[in-house]
Amino acid sequence: MKNVMALIMAGGKGERLMPLTAARSKPAIPFGGLYLLIDITLSNCINSEVYKILVLPQYKSQTLIQHLETGWNIFSAALGHFLRIVPPQMMRGDKWYQGTADSIRQNLEMIEREKPANLLILSGDHVYKMNYALFKEHHEKSGADVTIAVIETARAQAGEYGVLEVDGQYNVTGFQEKPDNPASIPGDPAHSLVSMGIYMFKAEVLLDLLKRDDKPDFGKDILPSILKTHKIKAYPYRRENRIEDVVFFTDKGGSRAELPMEVTPDSGYWRDVGSLDAFWNANMDLCGLTPFFNLYGVLWPMRTLQRQFPPVKTLSVQQEDGTYLQGQALDSMVAHGSVIGGGTVRNSILSYNVSVHRGAQVDESVVMENVDIGRFCKIKKAIIADGAKIPAGTEIGYNPKEDRKRHHVTSRGITVVTREDFGPA
Repeated sequence: MKNVMALIMAGGKGERLMPLTAARSKPAIPFGGLYLLIDITLSNCINSEVYKILVLPQYKSQTLIQHLETGWNIFSAALGHFLRIVPPQMMRGDKWYQGTADSIRQNLEMIEREKPANLLILSGDHVYKMNYALFKEHHEKSGADVTIAVIETARAQAGEYGVLEVDGQYNVTGFQEKPDNPASIPGDPAHSLVSMGIYMFKAEVLLDLLKRDDKPDFGKDILPSILKTHKIKAYPYRRENRIEDVVFFTDKGGSRAELPMEVTPDSGYWRDVGSLDAFWNANMDLCGLTPFFNLYGVLWPMRTLQRQFPPVKTLSVQQEDGTYLQGQALDSMVAHGSVIGGGTVRNSILSYNVSVHRGAQVDESVVMENVDIGRFCKIKKAIIADGAKIPAGTEIGYNPKEDRKRHHVTSRGITVVTREDFGPA
């Protein structure tokens, strides 16, 4: 992978993730208790031995930049490895990044200086495990000018994405941007191929295309315009991607077990965390006996900045009548610094430094860092944003009509709570 440079698109506003993106970009949204979304993409790079990386932020990027500078300072310049954060510098005019292609166009000199043979274009806000080395091998064997990673999706849902039309050999013959009537896979009328926003270009091809004109976006502009002039291949992710790992899990007897296998079950997992409902779903996929997305791999670890907090503590708290309430977390993931004092957490994700007080119940929820959940609160199917202080006795997620008076509630009934919802602490 020495001849590959990765470029990670990290400037997305994430408007459908508001209010979580009110003060940070989409790739900087917390995920899985310990991580930011961009950590998933970066971990895939490191695990695939891609060590030349440009991150291209733009929108409200301070949180993201601080995280990268502190947690990803692991590259050896002596070996030619780097992670460079490249915000808009207006090197080619007085405009901010106008789109995915334009963000690369504005940094052509930096790319040409490294002389890569292939350019790997990635998004910083998807959840998946992908072996980019297999992607590169497929790209080079096919002789493609550009290869696009695609995933099979039911046609009823495919209209939310960019849809590719292909022939029987997965040569790309057309593009549809969020179509009302998505094209189906040849021989499979019930499914469509949607773009994962992951591309591998021959470097010389992409540099030539970007110098020709000022088209701002790959999916909407550049790729549809070269269908007849360049060889474009689709890479069937679920069929070709293979993550070999040793995965730790909890067996039915409650013991920690080791499951060696050639290919992990989540090799075909992919989520575009583009909405609040999708974000909640992706976090819930981490919980349970056999999670859909497993963070406990040995050979394909997910890396991040490990914050300096003490271990998790659970406490039995005595009530006025002399009985005790046991603090416990069931089928959940709880980050460092959290204290569960006589409360119960089920099927939930708790980030750093969360307090769950006596008698509180938290079910099927995502709780971000520095949240305080008061005594005898009842919280279900919620996203609690960082720093929120939930007053004692509060119920969230049980009465959507009441929740909407104070909080944002998604179409699927997920209640989103921010620190401002209850007024000053």
